[in-house]
Amino acid sequence: MDDTTVDRHAEEHARLSTLIARWNTAYHQNDAPEVSDAEYDSARRALIALEEAHPDLKTQGSVLDEVGAAPDTAFGKQAHRVPMLSLDNVFTSEEFESFVAKAARFLGLDSKAADALAFVAEPKIDGLSINLTYRHGKLLRGTTRGDGLVGEDVTANLLTIAEVPRALSGEAPEEIEIRGEIFMAKADFLALNETMLAQGQKPFANPRNAAAGSLRQLDPAVTARRPLSLFAYAQGHASERCAATHWAYLEKLREWGFVVNPLSRAIAHASEIPAYIEDLARNRASLPYDIDGVVFKLDDLDLQTRLGFAGRAPRWAIAWKFPSEQAITRLEKIEIQVGRTGALTPTAHLEPVNVGGVIVSRATLHNEDEITRKDVRPGDLVRVQRAGDVIPQILGPVPEDKPRGPAFVFPTTCPVCHSLTERPEGEAVRRCTGGLTCEAQVVERLIHFVSRQAFDIDGLGERSIREFHEIGLIDKPGDIFRLHEKADMIRAREGWGELSTRNLLRAIEQRRSIAFSRFLFGLGIRRIGERNAQLLARHYQTYEAWFDAMKAASLIGSDDRLALGSIMGIGESIVADLLAFFAEPHNLSTLTDLRNELTIEAEARPEEGPLSGKTIVFTGTLHSMTRPEAKAIAERLGAQVSDSVSKKTGLVVLGEKAGSKAKKAAELGLETCDEAGWREIAGLPPAN
Repeated sequence: MDDTTVDRHAEEHARLSTLIARWNTAYHQNDAPEVSDAEYDSARRALIALEEAHPDLKTQGSVLDEVGAAPDTAFGKQAHRVPMLSLDNVFTSEEFESFVAKAARFLGLDSKAADALAFVAEPKIDGLSINLTYRHGKLLRGTTRGDGLVGEDVTANLLTIAEVPRALSGEAPEEIEIRGEIFMAKADFLALNETMLAQGQKPFANPRNAAAGSLRQLDPAVTARRPLSLFAYAQGHASERCAATHWAYLEKLREWGFVVNPLSRAIAHASEIPAYIEDLARNRASLPYDIDGVVFKLDDLDLQTRLGFAGRAPRWAIAWKFPSEQAITRLEKIEIQVGRTGALTPTAHLEPVNVGGVIVSRATLHNEDEITRKDVRPGDLVRVQRAGDVIPQILGPVPEDKPRGPAFVFPTTCPVCHSLTERPEGEAVRRCTGGLTCEAQVVERLIHFVSRQAFDIDGLGERSIREFHEIGLIDKPGDIFRLHEKADMIRAREGWGELSTRNLLRAIEQRRSIAFSRFLFGLGIRRIGERNAQLLARHYQTYEAWFDAMKAASLIGSDDRLALGSIMGIGESIVADLLAFFAEPHNLSTLTDLRNELTIEAEARPEEGPLSGKTIVFTGTLHSMTRPEAKAIAERLGAQVSDSVSKKTGLVVLGEKAGSKAKKAAELGLETCDEAGWREIAGLPPAN
């Protein structure tokens, strides 16, 4: 590949990573999904395929390994003893067969043994995952999934739900985490929305949002008035083993007083699963609650332990997702919105339509190529689909017996500042060239600056930013920290007053000290999303070190530029965007202004595992485990696994018939060990 092709792959990788991170936050933390399940899954699959084809693009801490989103600071935080991870998806029989075959290969089983694998099928409830900790049989606390490692403590709210046992019936481990899904039945959802409309409140978009929003209330009395239910289905940490199979564990849950979905089934052979899917899909619409698929788990818990996890998802479970629900409606107009980086994004405004129980009126059209490919025009009847989320996907026009309107012409000038737009070669997005002379970009960057993953200033959301910018109170980020000088102007605004103004200024003061990674993300530099901000912060540790390195990196061939490009996960395109940011005088002025207003905290170093920092190569045949199993263990212990031996390799594990890699390791004087030595290093018992 030439440099242009490499850059294009890196840009697409960065684009997809940023999108998926944003969508994770919107769904898991804000209870306000931006895209359909189908679109989200499509983006994840595209990113997975890109990393499989170009392994150099994959980094530690990839967005593909993330689960959920950071817990809301309004709730107390509680770490999970065992991470609450997510599931990979399949959509067809062929994909499910591929999942079973991969699990079998990992375990070293032949095809006959693979079909004999027993599974448990559980309808996939569209709600909010919860972790309940019981000690000596009594409920100790309940937390949301959060980011998979740390959740929100919502114990007081959970105590208002009748189906959450305060105490376990019968014998149970001294301490155990029991996991399940909080959801709202369809009938209860419709009744709640009717009540909210009658009270002049905004209704929920769907049952999942209603359940999440009801549980994550600061006032437990509000939760108590909401009709929430619970299905229990999984186990986290336990002080002792309580079952040999997952099906037996579900029986234990019933004995302890939990409600387990009555449609769960034990399935003896993998080949019987498509029939179960077909039957449940046929009856899906008549169920009293929303489901968007079925979760299949290997029944044998010992096999689950052996299979372990790949990134954010277990190798022993999969979610078979149902096809998206569809409807037909009228495309009224296409509106172009300008983002903080100048990207022009088309949004379709639809005649409101009920799609799977949700009223939708907008859909994203992504970019001008998408509009051209689907040939959708204002005035068309269009087919839309959704899979449980708010903004649906437009599939294309529906033929009518009348002439269509003219094709939509994508603007070549910005609809806000009227600057020319440009579309760099190889990119799908057209951008405004106005930069910070474009009011839309100025405002969007300010909104990004105070967003939840950046400065997260309570009381200063999108609406307030737009208002304050319009009346001249805020023009650049540093102005936010000087709003105390204009407190009288804020108090005089309609809807503010003394108390709300005082609360806002207090919240701003609390954000004068901020973590380096959050500061970096808040700057809104192109391609520096949450994950890349963390990578940079962990590498440079302090703002001062980063600032000095970026200034020095402006010199072509400098050590600092080479060092920047060598950071795992920071490719050439990201380097170019960072240096372009530092080449603009107004950006340097913004940094200086902010540095005078803020305390930017050094980034905390991540905890290290026993093999952290080591690159390991496995070569030859291993007899006590499969190669994927060995790789998974190494990564779990903090190592990076490579397929090639170099002078940077920290350890080469020599299996039987190790071959040329063993020879190269000897030539380079690298540390090596045999399979028994590897098991000892990994803390595993000797093989039989």
